[in-house]
Amino acid sequence: MIAKPHSIDVRQHILDTAQRIIGGKGFAAVGLNEILGAANVPKGSFYHYFESKDAFGTALLESYFETYLADLDRQLSAPGRPVVDRMLAYWQNWIDTQGDCDAEGKCLAVKLGAEVADLSEAMRAVLDRGTKAIIKRLGQALEDGMADGSLKVAGYACPTAETLYQTWLGASLMAKISRSPAPLEAAMRATRIMLHLDTPCSPHP
Repeated sequence: MIAKPHSIDVRQHILDTAQRIIGGKGFAAVGLNEILGAANVPKGSFYHYFESKDAFGTALLESYFETYLADLDRQLSAPGRPVVDRMLAYWQNWIDTQGDCDAEGKCLAVKLGAEVADLSEAMRAVLDRGTKAIIKRLGQALEDGMADGSLKVAGYACPTAETLYQTWLGASLMAKISRSPAPLEAAMRATRIMLHLDTPCSPHP
């Protein structure tokens, strides 16, 4: 059965509203009534759009990664800019969006990864596919940067991309714990060193 356009719009509106709330509070801590109230959608209509909260969470992550990957594709394919500049702009945007307490734009891979991976196999699978897709794009960007001469990578591009992404995920978690952008700034320094854009500081005598 094909959903009516209006139904699709309301469903996406619920997901967009939920992303902002869950980005701040987490998945388990947010009730369906809170989401529907914020979305101004009748409380009894949730199951018209989603079979269960688990199915809703799966759809939420699918929607999040679809948007994230589209944005990443635009950032990494910006014409007229060396690949290195595109990648540094991507990571700078990560600092700008993940280094404060505003839930808007928060990375759901960071927020929900540890929380839902053991609770929902369906949600874990979406997280796994989504993060692998990000790493694949970063790996391709590294290869493109090596081809245009703007980047130097010691070893293969894909393992380097995986290490970089994991570094930034870990830094995002530490930024949440410390409520400071310092871990993200350290991730940027480590990224620049890994890509041979900077050299480590020499120790003081």
